[in-house]
Amino acid sequence: MRVERVILARPRGFCAGVERALAILEVLLERVPEPVYVFHEIVHNSVLIEGFKRRGVRFVNDLKEVPEGAVCVFSAHGVSPEIERTAKARNLRVFDATCPLVTKVHEEARSFVKNGYRIVLIGHEGHEEVKGTMGHAPMHLVGAPEDVERLPFGPTEKVAYLTQTTLSLDDTAEVLKALRAKFPTLTGPKKDDICYATSNRQAAVKALAKVSDVVFVVGSKNSSNSQRLGEVARAQGVPAYVVDGAEHIEPWMFERAKAIGVTAGASAPETLVSGIVRHFEGLGAERIEELGVAEESMTFRLPKMPD
Repeated sequence: MRVERVILARPRGFCAGVERALAILEVLLERVPEPVYVFHEIVHNSVLIEGFKRRGVRFVNDLKEVPEGAVCVFSAHGVSPEIERTAKARNLRVFDATCPLVTKVHEEARSFVKNGYRIVLIGHEGHEEVKGTMGHAPMHLVGAPEDVERLPFGPTEKVAYLTQTTLSLDDTAEVLKALRAKFPTLTGPKKDDICYATSNRQAAVKALAKVSDVVFVVGSKNSSNSQRLGEVARAQGVPAYVVDGAEHIEPWMFERAKAIGVTAGASAPETLVSGIVRHFEGLGAERIEELGVAEESMTFRLPKMPD
């Protein structure tokens, strides 16, 4: 069966937080003569990371690997106060690329603790954003409804919840349902922690799955929001594959597919989407369409940068 059309989700790809983080790194590469170090991957996309490595950027997972006094960028996922203190002790020239929406979660955590709440964080264990957030206040991590029953406090406690910004909305709703059942007075942030870009891209992929025979999500294995897009598509009953680029697409993935859906995680560049479109055009796809569910215009200002 021949591929007839490619349908692109809109919105897809870079969010404002990723654009800000990448812009910070680009400015530093232009203006700073010495090596630029980044604590963790600036964003979770292997193609971008390899490109920056070729340009001399040095990614580290331990600040001991950064020479004293060097230029160091904190990734978009945010860091704990302990990391901030270590950077200050090593006299590093820090440029903070933390997404402002992640910083908002950090501020909420400190506020809830100040007001006497026990905090439950909904998120994925081991993710850089979660590790950074958990450093800002005492909290308990839950990833699924069954984790709620294991929390070491009862319904009479003052309990507040926060969430990782890149979660599946549907999965988070199930965890929240369990939390509200156990803690009738549960409170949360005034505005949802799951970021606008995550919400919009998940809504777009749901619509995309309804008109596609298979969905390809451009994103890396360690990209939480990209993996969630794949899960959302599969939950609609459509095969979905998260791939770094066209070279990872195999013929068996789209057997008997006439309509190919394509979206991209918030850290995936549009050039990779274009590569997938060209791949299917080469296989005979004549119609390239776009399916939009939302328009985005948010931008974030850069921190003070060197001249």
